[in-house]
Amino acid sequence: MVVVGAGLAGAQCALKLRQGGWAGRVVLVGEEPHAPYDRPPLSKDVLLGKADSTTLDIDFAQLGVELLTGRRATGLTPGVLHTDGGDLPYGSLVIATGATPRALPGAERAHLLHTLDDALALRGLLRPGLRLVLVGAGWIGAEVSTAARQAGCEVTVVEAGPAPVPGALPAEVGAAMAAWYAEAGVDLRCGVGVAAVEPGAVLLADGSHLPADEVLVGVGARPATGWLAGSGVELDAAGAVLVDERLRTSLPGVFAAGDCVSYPSARSGARLAVQHWDHALRSGEAVAAAVLGAEEPYDPVPYFWSEQFGRMVQYVGRHAEGDELLWRGGPQDAEWSVLWLRDGVPSALLAVDRPRDLTQGRKLIERGTALDRARAADPAVPLKGAVA
Repeated sequence: MVVVGAGLAGAQCALKLRQGGWAGRVVLVGEEPHAPYDRPPLSKDVLLGKADSTTLDIDFAQLGVELLTGRRATGLTPGVLHTDGGDLPYGSLVIATGATPRALPGAERAHLLHTLDDALALRGLLRPGLRLVLVGAGWIGAEVSTAARQAGCEVTVVEAGPAPVPGALPAEVGAAMAAWYAEAGVDLRCGVGVAAVEPGAVLLADGSHLPADEVLVGVGARPATGWLAGSGVELDAAGAVLVDERLRTSLPGVFAAGDCVSYPSARSGARLAVQHWDHALRSGEAVAAAVLGAEEPYDPVPYFWSEQFGRMVQYVGRHAEGDELLWRGGPQDAEWSVLWLRDGVPSALLAVDRPRDLTQGRKLIERGTALDRARAADPAVPLKGAVA
């Protein structure tokens, strides 16, 4: 068994294979020189200097897992994984190479934040008075802004969309987060793109210049699957590995998990490509179970969280165009939630410092429980008390 990709999904797969009784050889191959580590703390604890390492608490040697770090996958032919350190034959293979951040054309001088080394390098630059421009007001932009302001930096965030998090949330919900930037002393500029990154400045599409000592780009990520060209593993238009409900690819004996996959969700009625910690963890476990012969389809309720500007933001489920938007409280409140309803049944929930809403909403989404709209809109009523 060869697992290519030593992030959370790959590491969890190797762990669960051993715990599930896999007695054969297990090789875990990672491109980075580090042992597998957690990525969410990179934009939080590592940038803030609270941690220098986020290594996963897994003893691979004790498990009998061969960990090969610093090995980059370069290609795949049936039965053989090709790497820059030599070929590795396999009986079964799990693809867990994750995703890589999207670069900004013409912004070669800009930083990206994806690896531990990226985070440590950026942390070394943050200092009082540093003029930092962040391109993209998504989750990474908000979290880095939080850390940079705590370090005393002057921060400007540029977002081409009409409000923060335009790719994940409707504009009216994202707009409710815009005030957080101002409260933290961050200059947020929405509705304008970046034309160029120049030495000491960022040129915006409207012709204005922003002084910038450093620039960080956070405009999403793409599946790290370019190395699969010509392999016979089917990809979608975005480059994600197409898997079935048991995380099997189009190539016999080859499975996939984590940020690089697109899987069918009966719950959502669509294929999903999720790039968050919870999915990496769960799909890593699920692909190990599938290799070991389990028949249960992989179809969890998606979940992610973000810590930004002193707030805990949590999202569960998957909303779609046409779902009804229902507020529980609003931006004027310290704590609020938003529900998406489909025929009265919650499809997703966003909670800002309302963990009880998140816990109860998750169960309601899992069970497909219809709600009474009037009671669900009252933030004083627990969601479990709003069942129709």
